[in-house]
Amino acid sequence: MTANRFTTRPLYLQLRDALAERISSGNWRPGAIIPSESDLAREFGVSPGTMRKALNLLESERVLSRRQGRGTFVNDQNAQELALRFCNVIGANKEAIRKGLRLGPISVGVATDVEGTRLGLGEQRGVYRIHRVHLYGDRPLMVDTATVPSDLFPNLLEKQKSAESVTSLAHNYGILLGTAKERVSIGVAEPDHARSLEIEAGSPVMVLDRVVMDLAGRVIEWRMARCIFHNQCYLAETS
Repeated sequence: MTANRFTTRPLYLQLRDALAERISSGNWRPGAIIPSESDLAREFGVSPGTMRKALNLLESERVLSRRQGRGTFVNDQNAQELALRFCNVIGANKEAIRKGLRLGPISVGVATDVEGTRLGLGEQRGVYRIHRVHLYGDRPLMVDTATVPSDLFPNLLEKQKSAESVTSLAHNYGILLGTAKERVSIGVAEPDHARSLEIEAGSPVMVLDRVVMDLAGRVIEWRMARCIFHNQCYLAETS
């Protein structure tokens, strides 16, 4: 951190960014215990109260966990309990369901006007388009297309396994996930979606339009999904 950076934003936010950078760069690995609040305050030359505010923010963003008497630990962003924040289909008894996945082709191209708007990109920016079919048992449950900026995920075509979910992408590219915004509506299945979902074209489907942001507020994924539900529900939760 440099002095001029402190003049542009509140100090605790600058500290939060600096600590998050240590995690995303791999200096502090998932599961690692970080230095104490007082040690970090001395290192950065700030008051313990200001450092505490930065740590509290990272804890509320689920980047860190404090364990009484043990210290503060770096969360594994790819762990199931955190990954479920971005997988909101649940069973009839509100239990998380385990879905299978068919990872389809990943294509590369230039962002369309709509993709550029949803991702907050400028003109002529490259994107990857990821196609997935999610299964519940042996039945298709959801089909989605996720569009991501190619400059944030270089060489994705060589790392296709990481494209299975946004949490896997973030984990493999050192990105810390922040929040998501999702629009839910009812639509009808277009022919290509109907084939993937094994339903008649024109059948009603739930449409999920979601953007996921990192801790810095950059949009890292825009996903459009079509779902059919049998004994499942969709959970909207604010935390």
